[in-house]
Amino acid sequence: MGAMSVRTQSSEQPAEAAHRAGFACFVGRPNAGKSTLTNALVGQKVAITANQPQTTRHTVRGIVHRPDAQLILVDTPGLHKPRTLLGERLNDIVRTTWAEVDVIGFCLPANEKLGPGDRFIAKELASIKKTPKIAIVTKTDLVDSKTLAEQLIAIDQLGKELGFEWAEIVPVSAVADKQVDLLADLLVPLLPEGPALYPEGDLTDEPEQVMIAELIREAALEGVRDELPHSIAVVVEEMLPREDRPADKPLLDIHAFVYIERPSQKGIIIGPKGKRLKEVGIKSRKQIEALLGTPVFLDLHVKVAKDWQRDPRQLRKLGF
Repeated sequence: MGAMSVRTQSSEQPAEAAHRAGFACFVGRPNAGKSTLTNALVGQKVAITANQPQTTRHTVRGIVHRPDAQLILVDTPGLHKPRTLLGERLNDIVRTTWAEVDVIGFCLPANEKLGPGDRFIAKELASIKKTPKIAIVTKTDLVDSKTLAEQLIAIDQLGKELGFEWAEIVPVSAVADKQVDLLADLLVPLLPEGPALYPEGDLTDEPEQVMIAELIREAALEGVRDELPHSIAVVVEEMLPREDRPADKPLLDIHAFVYIERPSQKGIIIGPKGKRLKEVGIKSRKQIEALLGTPVFLDLHVKVAKDWQRDPRQLRKLGF
């Protein structure tokens, strides 16, 4: 094994450690468990988890408040070989984010051998010299200890091959809540000393409209595995409290558009007799109500924005 250090329990913190605050981002192939890990660390659903790759497109920040530190999780979109203008723009966002954060956590699922996608990301990471990198082996509840050990050695090797040293290699299971606290303990010392950057109680600094759009988008994507998730964008046009409602019975009107690229996708989103869109509305409305803590009337419309992924003007309008 050599000098590789794999952490399985926390080292003692000195009693009088200075308060630290800073930014971390998790990277990894789609479905490497990044959002699930974010949610486990923050302890509340903030990032959007979906079975499709590439659904978290906005910088969702989860905030971990601790007595000794504040850890702000910046969720970058996945890095992939760009096919469209949107793809290139996403990759630029990824690189700038990586260079600006204090620590990068590279998520690698324990149950899948390292592949070309992982190498592609690791190579990019190697080029960002200053930022410390932690390898996080996720989904450890799905493998036996021998498979896990092999994965840890392979990850250690990957760093050596590319000429950098992992600051830590940590096996975790967000689902079984194993070692999640330890991961936070290891991320904290890599943050700069300083006061908290966000008020206690903030879990995410995403504007509500963006989070609402993401919830609708998540619901709209469910069950449409065959269509590219990238070809759906959601824009919340307006949010207004309903007039003439008694103070103890408020209602929020939300008008949103689901944009697709081609007319042929319209039927897929709407479903036979509008059944699917109705389900999307019901599902996302429940989640929006839970997020805002207030009853909501959700008005959803599907619109075609021709080839919006390739059109800079449309991209700007849709918030990229």
